[in-house]
Amino acid sequence: QMCSFVEILRNPEKAKNVILPVIPATFWEHHSSAFWNQLQRAVDYHFNPILYSESRNRSAIVHLGDSLLNKSFFEVTSMGHMKKKLEELPPAMQKYVSHMQRRSYPVLIQPDGACGAKARREDQTPFILFAIKSSELNIKNRQAIRQTWGQVGWVQGVFLLGKEDSHFLGANMSHLLNAENRRYGDILQWDFEDTFFNLTLKDVLFWSWFSRNCGQTLFVFKGDDDVFVNTPKLISYLHEELKKPHAHATMKEFMIGDVIGDAMPIRAKYSKYFVPDSFYKGIYPSYAGGGGVVYSGHLARRLHHISKTVHLYPIDDVFVGMCMLRLNALPIHHPAFLTFDFPPTIKEDPCADHTVLLVHKRGPEQLVEMWAELKRTWTQCRDVPLWAPVIKKP
Repeated sequence: QMCSFVEILRNPEKAKNVILPVIPATFWEHHSSAFWNQLQRAVDYHFNPILYSESRNRSAIVHLGDSLLNKSFFEVTSMGHMKKKLEELPPAMQKYVSHMQRRSYPVLIQPDGACGAKARREDQTPFILFAIKSSELNIKNRQAIRQTWGQVGWVQGVFLLGKEDSHFLGANMSHLLNAENRRYGDILQWDFEDTFFNLTLKDVLFWSWFSRNCGQTLFVFKGDDDVFVNTPKLISYLHEELKKPHAHATMKEFMIGDVIGDAMPIRAKYSKYFVPDSFYKGIYPSYAGGGGVVYSGHLARRLHHISKTVHLYPIDDVFVGMCMLRLNALPIHHPAFLTFDFPPTIKEDPCADHTVLLVHKRGPEQLVEMWAELKRTWTQCRDVPLWAPVIKKP
């Protein structure tokens, strides 16, 4: 059942997954005068469970969502008092607001495989697709990933790109990117400006592309191009999860990563995560951050549809958390997703790389070194368990 944000907040027990951390009681201030809150309120009223008819088909819901997003955007931005608030936003935020209602952009480059770069056995159902957010200039990062944890044969992969400002770069990268894609077949690029606030577009556009091209893919790893992933351990972990009783049902809305709960918007103007209270008020929903997250292919398709009822938000991980909340679902926290490097207790362990699923943040040279170390110590360390912190009892 699809519920409004407010309905979920009033009835937290409706969340399908019993997962920590719990939904904050005041994630979204429903009657706030903040810009995003007003936009979302206008949409949410139309998806009130009292008014919502289960008989509506999916295409009708999607069409209604698109219409409401556009309608509410133009209604709210045309209000006199809101115009003044928007004019007081920082320049980067003003630029974001000027196009935040748009979600359709032309595809400039796409992979040569049906669902990402060609795997060795593309006739088989892909187990996991690695969808990596990259940028035009980060060719060294992409190359390091191809040589290490994203090797063809282990997984299928695709790099998600927008377009850089050619005046800023001093060059047009399209020729080089097309050549890169002819060689590797793993570039998916859209014609929108690749900025920090536009990272959310990569999620929305990827979900749409995935829903059309990857119908049988079981899992998605969505991450940044500066993380290290222990691919063998990740695949082994997912296979073990699938062996559990009722896994087919319980993993339909499966999402796992480094979950952040009870987070507040950053109000420090110097931060790239800065969101003024005139734009958004309230606590953020629980979301998986830190450079990478794994979710089911089924959930990716549901996120594609539900995202059409949620206004875009300039922090991509938070937006995904908002969509998850709309689905009555929560991400699962796993300590082996390391956002802030190895804990001191395991950093010097020769098997440290084998105890994690992801480490953020790593450069291209570090990825190559860590992958080589992973292979060198494979025999002695392959069976070590994933890292889990020891919680001392009071």
